[in-house]
Amino acid sequence: MSEKSVLIFAVDDSEHSFYALEWTLDHYFSSPSTSIFKLVIIHAKSNAYAACAVGMAGPGRIDVLTLIETDIKRGAEKVIEKASELCKRKGVTNVSYEVYEGDARNVICDAVDKHHASLLVMGSHGYGAFKRAVLGSVSDYCSHHANCSVMIVKNKAKPQISNKQH
Repeated sequence: MSEKSVLIFAVDDSEHSFYALEWTLDHYFSSPSTSIFKLVIIHAKSNAYAACAVGMAGPGRIDVLTLIETDIKRGAEKVIEKASELCKRKGVTNVSYEVYEGDARNVICDAVDKHHASLLVMGSHGYGAFKRAVLGSVSDYCSHHANCSVMIVKNKAKPQISNKQH
């Protein structure tokens, strides 16, 4: 029997991300024993806040840095715990969870390479073109730079109200 292809799911703490994870579990792992994929869930914990704290001057700087690092670690643990609970609720138990520190764009693309993934799945915050251009978009970056197929799952759109005159 050949080894299963790897599906990497990149999760963050957003509602969009967990919607996409649930969608992925429902569509690719509804029957975990017959799924063609091995699931690896990754989370990138940002070290940007800790880096900002390093620039602070004065007494107590080390205490502030320690508090920020602890908070970032706790946040990452909560994200993975929530993802694990969702997987268990859906009956998907053969899952690997990995947390990396760094810029999410690089972390995700590096994980794709490390695992030789066939598919990367992630949620979308649904930013408009202007926000994507100004803020950058992890999903947009990964769709252009990841060495595998990329699927971006958008949360169901809220119903649009039409102003058409009949």
